[in-house]
Amino acid sequence: MVRLLRPLLRGTTYTRLLHLWVPMLMESLWLFIDPERPWVPALVLVPLGLLPAVRRGEGVQARLLLTPDAPESGISEAPAASWRDRLRTVAWLELRWVLGWVTCFTTVFSLVTAVELAGCAWGHAPSGMPLLDRLSPAPAWALLSPLPLLALYGAVAGLGALVTACARRLLGPSAAERLAALEERTERLLERNRIARELHDSIGHALTVAVVQAGAARAAGDPEFTDRALGAIEETGRAALADLERVLGVLREAERPASARPTLVDADRLLESARASGATVDADVSGPVAAVPGPVSREGYRILQESLTNVLRHAGAVPVRVRVAVTDDRLLLRVRNALPEPIPGPGRGSGLRGIRERAALLGGTAHTGPERDEWLVRVELPLG
Repeated sequence: MVRLLRPLLRGTTYTRLLHLWVPMLMESLWLFIDPERPWVPALVLVPLGLLPAVRRGEGVQARLLLTPDAPESGISEAPAASWRDRLRTVAWLELRWVLGWVTCFTTVFSLVTAVELAGCAWGHAPSGMPLLDRLSPAPAWALLSPLPLLALYGAVAGLGALVTACARRLLGPSAAERLAALEERTERLLERNRIARELHDSIGHALTVAVVQAGAARAAGDPEFTDRALGAIEETGRAALADLERVLGVLREAERPASARPTLVDADRLLESARASGATVDADVSGPVAAVPGPVSREGYRILQESLTNVLRHAGAVPVRVRVAVTDDRLLLRVRNALPEPIPGPGRGSGLRGIRERAALLGGTAHTGPERDEWLVRVELPLG
């Protein structure tokens, strides 16, 4: 019983009733002008619904009155962008007009019926309303007088649900709007994944270098080596803080240019950081690296950073061979390192997934895995 009465306590029930009554304002004005042709406003709605802006106005009104508390109403607020949208708007206006008439008649008839039954129960004669003018005064009518009010309650709740469902159907987003919304959500997800990769690469590299340097300095017991290790940790930490500030700026929607991200031109600092950690790095860079397009160069830098980070994290201070070659149409990047005995360390393969994801997003290929007693990272990225 309590569940059936819940709509009485919801504001949505009454805002939907108001939405159903709004078309009758224009209809009531017209009835003062020409009561013999009440259907004329329905004809006016046809050209009116063909205006693109009308769809937006109806969508805003429907979301405000029919679904005020719904985060996803399923009702569009965009203007009509095609003839299909315009015809759907015309159908909506006509349907709303019909439902307004039904609501008006149901409300007035139910209230008058309840009053007539109560009057007959008190001994008053019927006022001549059709279907009720034959009633004879009797106290028993008092038992039936609440029924019209219950019928009105059910009609209001039912018509409100019906008009809301029709609004979602006729004023809902078109196929083009749904596609645009899907593309927007996809772009947001891609941006979140890119930021996650940026944080993983920059902060992960800095922490790995700091851990390796600190461990090597403690084991060496050499003050001069310790000073160099602390300097490398400081430099890597500063670079990581700069990367972190840039990523946080993106999260705060600050207008930071993409060119502020490091590129392959800045690869020397990665190589020096790995050398300072004790690894022997043999680097060979050929071709016009500075001419590599920005997106490819930035992703290539991150791939090289993640590759060196994985070497330091999982293999330690071992010899590393780095080859970066730029041809007419491709960027070739190879990182090889020896495979010593397994050493303890964290890692679940997220770095390798990041390398493959970065390469795939640019239409390239990535191979990671053992090859002839070495671990090989081989990436090819198209330049165009």
